Amino acid sequence: MQVLVLYYSRTGKTEQLAQAVAEGVRQIDGVEAVLKKAEEADRDDFLSCNGIVAGSPVYFGTMAAELKSVFDRLVAVRKKMEGKVGAAFATSNEPTGGKETTIMSILQALLIYGMIVVGDPMEATGHYGTACSGRPDQDTLKNAAALGRRVASLVKRLHQKADE
Repeated sequence: MQVLVLYYSRTGKTEQLAQAVAEGVRQIDGVEAVLKKAEEADRDDFLSCNGIVAGSPVYFGTMAAELKSVFDRLVAVRKKMEGKVGAAFATSNEPTGGKETTIMSILQALLIYGMIVVGDPMEATGHYGTACSGRPDQDTLKNAAALGRRVASLVKRLHQKADE
């Protein structure tokens, strides 16, 4: 079982969160994290994963064009993504910089791909997904790992149910 942690990062802040999400995924036995920059992701990454956690910096209140281009480019596999688990995370420079709208734009893409969308767990913030302003602090990195664990746990549980 694999969870694709897909992200675009220009300054390294979103990449830091992506690494923390991937670390959380790896904490669940039997689930592998595949960490990919948006420009590296391809059709096989989408088809071979059981879940996607996608992240972006805020660009005009939505995901970066570099991340959106992945969803646009791979739309042909959309019907094969149905039932996989999806989640999102975002970074910005400003406290009111559109992190929630950016997360929602990613979640909308995942919904259109037919995925089962989840937010971060109650042990984190219990909202749309992990987000931060500026560099992620230790609490935000902990929340990102919790999001990764949640997605990986759901992937594992759904995979086990399918095997029954």
